[in-house]
Amino acid sequence: MANVSPNSMSIKFCHLSKYLAWLIALSFLFFPLETPLLASERYFLLDISPRTFHEKEKVRSIIKKTDVFTKAEKFERNQAGATTVELHKDAFSQPSNNMTFEREMDFKLGNALFKKLWVSSPSSTLASDGLGPLYNARSCQRCHLKDGRGHPPQNSSDSSVSMVMKVAAPIPKSLVKEIKNYLNSVAEPTYGNQIQDFATIGHSAEATIEVTYEETEVKLSDGQNVWLRKPTYKLNNMAYGPMLKGTTISPRVAPQMIGLGLLNAVPEHDILSNADPHDLNGDGISGRANFVWSKIYQKPMLGRFGYKASSPNITEQTASAFLNDIGISSTLLPAGYGDCTSSQDKCRKAPNGNSGLIDEKEISNVGLDLVRFYATNLAVPKRRNPENSEVLMGKKVFYQTGCTSCHVPKFVTHRLKNQPEQSFQLIWPYTDMLLHDMGQELADNMPDHLANGREWRTAPLWGIGLTKRVSGHTYFLHDGRARSLLEAIVWHGGEAKKQRDQVINMRAEDREALLKFLESL
Repeated sequence: MANVSPNSMSIKFCHLSKYLAWLIALSFLFFPLETPLLASERYFLLDISPRTFHEKEKVRSIIKKTDVFTKAEKFERNQAGATTVELHKDAFSQPSNNMTFEREMDFKLGNALFKKLWVSSPSSTLASDGLGPLYNARSCQRCHLKDGRGHPPQNSSDSSVSMVMKVAAPIPKSLVKEIKNYLNSVAEPTYGNQIQDFATIGHSAEATIEVTYEETEVKLSDGQNVWLRKPTYKLNNMAYGPMLKGTTISPRVAPQMIGLGLLNAVPEHDILSNADPHDLNGDGISGRANFVWSKIYQKPMLGRFGYKASSPNITEQTASAFLNDIGISSTLLPAGYGDCTSSQDKCRKAPNGNSGLIDEKEISNVGLDLVRFYATNLAVPKRRNPENSEVLMGKKVFYQTGCTSCHVPKFVTHRLKNQPEQSFQLIWPYTDMLLHDMGQELADNMPDHLANGREWRTAPLWGIGLTKRVSGHTYFLHDGRARSLLEAIVWHGGEAKKQRDQVINMRAEDREALLKFLESL
């Protein structure tokens, strides 16, 4: 018998113990000893401690935009407050830095569900039963690879798995009369809310997505040029016939996942204070809030998530992704057939995972809440080189050009009793979470609740400089058309046209410094 050291035996036992712990934890997840809480009790509810007068004054002073660009601001390196993590090889996949060991287990279980590959019904693996029948991906991780940014298909053989194609039919005129200022489109009657380009055995994927580009040249002040690629999208192999005349399509690449819990914890008042829908201050910027219907709370709420701020909280965003992207039902969105429409009869009648196992849905309330917890606590990495002279120069350009009118630098989150990680944190997301008209060139012409076809939510900028490291590419904007940060800036129009033109016409060294600043975020 080979000699085995006590130390090596200890290591092996440690690994075995961890493996058994995971098995036990997962068994409790899918086969709990107690009846799970009702969905309304499990879903995330902010337990807010109101700010004192002194705290309000302090916050107002802290979030005031700086006019000093000779040094970094206090705490600027930790752009997500105490949740900020050190730069890691898996930069976007780390838990909040201030999370306790006990809560980290929930984070890891949520991560396991985020990565889990679902299978079609009927299946012996009941806890993974319910894929499709039509779907875009078999797991959340397939779209949000390494919790980062998706990309459009690069050629005919490249998968569009990290980009979805939303579809919407025109609102009937009879319905418009009943809805004041509400622009939301409706599901396309044959294809639903989005095109599913994969299907389980025995079913046909709805279509394949083809994208082609036409490049145009934009001259910069120093004689250099930027080539912008304008995309044209085509749906081929339409398996269920033509779409309704007037249907709009809107491609969306998967966004990065970091910092969501902190954005969810920003006080609504602080977001709305930056809104100026009628441009009363005359600066050309007219941010608007998107108010959407919450299925959980059964009332209108401020939209915070999604490219058009069409989801009010992380739970509803998560449930929607499960249903539309993977075909997985929950108590919030209970259809076992996913996004299949009444025109897709075979799909609707196919076996699904809505069983009596847990909550009679394909993902349980506990499971959905764990994924919500995971998404809530994906941490933002530290800034790189905020004291660098060129970065500071770029920050000055960013501020003086007026970029902060939409990309608002700082907020302080609510003081929260039940969410200690995100409680009362000074954060630097560089977003106002409001809708802005970005011009016709970026328009998808698809209304979304109160958002019109030219409006998009200001994208948070934290972590943007790590896109190449995490995702292996530098594709930006809602459809990934921009191949660099500079291209993304030059695509800005509408309310941001003035700022875009300033970037085009500024000195080369100022433009380079601006990009260095963005890459440091």
